[in-house]
Amino acid sequence: MTSEDSAKGIDSAGTDRLYTAIIIGGGPAGLFCACRAAGNNRRILVLEKMPSCGRKLCITGAGRCNLTHTGSMAEFTAHYGDGGKFLRPALMNFTNSDLLAFFKDRGLFFTPDENGKYFPTDGTAKDVLSILLAECDRAGVKVRCGEPVRAIDHKDGLFSVRTGDAVYIAEHVVLAAGGASYPATGSTGDGYTLAGMLGLPVTETGPALAAIIIRDYPFRDLTGISFDGVPLSLYRENKKIREVTGDIILTVNGFSGPGALHISRYVRPGDSLHVGFIAATGQDHARKELTDAITDGKNRQVKTVLTEKGIPVRFLLRMLELSGIPRDATCAHLTKPNRNTLIRHLTDFPSTVAGTEGYATAMATRGGVARDAIRQKTMEAKTVPGLFCIGEVTDIDGDTGGYNLQAAFSTAALAADAIASKKTGRNT
Repeated sequence: MTSEDSAKGIDSAGTDRLYTAIIIGGGPAGLFCACRAAGNNRRILVLEKMPSCGRKLCITGAGRCNLTHTGSMAEFTAHYGDGGKFLRPALMNFTNSDLLAFFKDRGLFFTPDENGKYFPTDGTAKDVLSILLAECDRAGVKVRCGEPVRAIDHKDGLFSVRTGDAVYIAEHVVLAAGGASYPATGSTGDGYTLAGMLGLPVTETGPALAAIIIRDYPFRDLTGISFDGVPLSLYRENKKIREVTGDIILTVNGFSGPGALHISRYVRPGDSLHVGFIAATGQDHARKELTDAITDGKNRQVKTVLTEKGIPVRFLLRMLELSGIPRDATCAHLTKPNRNTLIRHLTDFPSTVAGTEGYATAMATRGGVARDAIRQKTMEAKTVPGLFCIGEVTDIDGDTGGYNLQAAFSTAALAADAIASKKTGRNT
């Protein structure tokens, strides 16, 4: 669009389609940014492509909404992989205490569970959405649903936002379209396309917080067996690139549970994932503990001795089979090579990654608008003044436990405050 076209766009749109800021995406980040940026005659418009706002929000935490997590913001940064340092200004500016206070002031209280996850004390994710929508209405924010953005342009300090039905003009635009996970809710990566139209770099995207699929998986019939606090290490080209500790669950084709989900953002097909099925006391310690137990077991059966260590018997029988050991073998008759193979399988079991379950069930998206293209203290694009990128559209993804929603609200607060602090150049 040329400068002349921009001027024509303003004339044809009229003041009714001229906004201080247009927020693209009606999820939690977009709605919170909208209501926080409104006020002092600032005209804010939210454009949501789905028939209603907050569809993904409504299914978070199995519909209960795990809003945030306990702990200090300094502790939070470790839960965003490589993006923690970038997020620090946002998290410090709008903390978990600030987020909880926002909803408490509006009558919705949250209580942490035994794992530190905050859920509504007496409510659901729909109550969270209702408050955000009510705040937008109170602040005079205009919300238009069922209106997907088709194109966006930036000329002479103004943005032209084109939908299927109209062209809107704004001094600021906020990309809050989310990632690509749970596409049925409307998260289909549109924000990446729009960012590209304005020249912003987008890093490789893929499913995050997704169950991991394993090639030649040997535990298909053991679905549902779980292990608490075990180590997982990821290798690529024989080099360890990541390791985490967490709970895992055996699925029909691989691993799920918090530990597997957290490391899933880094896995690629062909990687080697090593899992220890003994609680993370250190691999050497675990090996010694199992060796001592077998040595002291003497004429008792191996399966009996090791189930006393908390290893599920059905899983142990499969491990005996994979180690070439009869299921009724006694500790005294176990050869050293067989013993070592069994212990290695239990403390450092290698498997080849086929991929993840994909966007359909992934809780988040890795990758997005490159962090080095965004000013971390405002979330404004460095090369496009007035353009802001917040929430999951950016190259930020957190662990399970409310970290992604906290990042959405915190980045939204930074963008809203930056918009509110700017003097508009036109009568909007």
